[in-house]
Amino acid sequence: MHIAILTFEGYNELDSFVALGILNRIKKPDWRVSIASPGAKVRSMNGLVVESQATLEDAASADAVIVGSGLLTRDVVADPALMSRLQLNPAKQLLAAQCSGTLVLARLGLLEGVSACTDLTTKPWVQEAGVDVLDQPFFARGNVATAGGCLASPYLAAWVIARLEGVEAAEAALHYVAPVGEKDAFVARAMGNIRPFLPDGMGKARA
Repeated sequence: MHIAILTFEGYNELDSFVALGILNRIKKPDWRVSIASPGAKVRSMNGLVVESQATLEDAASADAVIVGSGLLTRDVVADPALMSRLQLNPAKQLLAAQCSGTLVLARLGLLEGVSACTDLTTKPWVQEAGVDVLDQPFFARGNVATAGGCLASPYLAAWVIARLEGVEAAEAALHYVAPVGEKDAFVARAMGNIRPFLPDGMGKARA
């Protein structure tokens, strides 16, 4: 099982690393989470350089792909050569995007007829791409999910885990990272946001 987190130059650390940390709470030999970037290294919006663990081409065969956001996302979507490397297929993969990552999915034509979430800065650009933007933190239809706001990262990670490993696994991963003294409330709030968008039969709350 491979989950690729698309991380471009100028990336937002919260998007890529919070999701990476939560997704890696699944401790299974065949479970792999990778930072996938255009080159060998990428620099964040705050100057943090990280080495890529996978290529954009590797994301085409991943079981799930999360598209993170960053300061330079508009440059990404304006680069035909770079965008052509993103061969994503919601019929075969789970696709999730956060904040300006939603713009990437929109420009790839993967949000046609689907409402989406994004951050306030990116909202007009996503709307210009013909996508209806919702005033909520998370939305999913079928195999495509979007989230708005940096701290919505746990929602995307939990959705991916729930879809691939089940609701209990998602709750356990969230519970581990949640603040002490707030764990049950944190899990309940996060799962409350994603549960309505899980396939029938998966959304039942834990007793």
